[in-house]
Amino acid sequence: MTRPPIPSRLGPGLKSARARTISTRPPSPDTDDLATGSEAPAVPERNLERALGNQIRVLRRQHDLSVADLASAAGISNGMLSKIENGGISPSLATLQAISGVLQVPLSTLFASFEERQDCSYVPAGQGLTIERRGTKVGHVYQLLGAVLRGDIAVEPYLITLKENAAPHTSFRHSGVEFLHMLEGEVQYRHGSETYHLRPGDSLLFDSAALHGPERLSGGETRYLSIIVYPRDET
Repeated sequence: MTRPPIPSRLGPGLKSARARTISTRPPSPDTDDLATGSEAPAVPERNLERALGNQIRVLRRQHDLSVADLASAAGISNGMLSKIENGGISPSLATLQAISGVLQVPLSTLFASFEERQDCSYVPAGQGLTIERRGTKVGHVYQLLGAVLRGDIAVEPYLITLKENAAPHTSFRHSGVEFLHMLEGEVQYRHGSETYHLRPGDSLLFDSAALHGPERLSGGETRYLSIIVYPRDET
């Protein structure tokens, strides 16, 4: 079976990304950091104001408070709180005490994210967390392979196994983007109006707001990696 061509209408973001050329030149001897080929921006220098503001934002969202809610309860303006969360100003100790009081945390907690600490999730082979998702009832088994607890972007890596008796399910739909990489078996995978015949080694990256899912199975057990990336709630 011949594979259908990848649609040319990839959307403004993906279309512009394809148009860019990634340099393959070796790094200059004067370059401090080795190039990886990624176009991700460089990590900014650690800054106390930015770390403090980010921690306040994280705690505010955990308490389901808007900027206006926290600012009003702490006795400061919305604009001042926005500047604090964006690392634009150094708040006074009295302001920080008021904010920590509203958030019901010790003052020291506001400075916790300034410590050199990053999320890292290690899952030994075969020990991913099996969870219930929409396809579980039709023979789709999901194992979560890791979790990033902080930050504005959520990443969910799954090892998905389609059992021999698994049923097609093409009505998945959620925010963000999804990346699939086939490991074992074959599947006809639908995304929107297109269908792709995926074999071991094949990959598919798509906008997951469109209806998608396995449309036709090969009959044997099928396994693939699914990585879902989406923005966390900004409210």
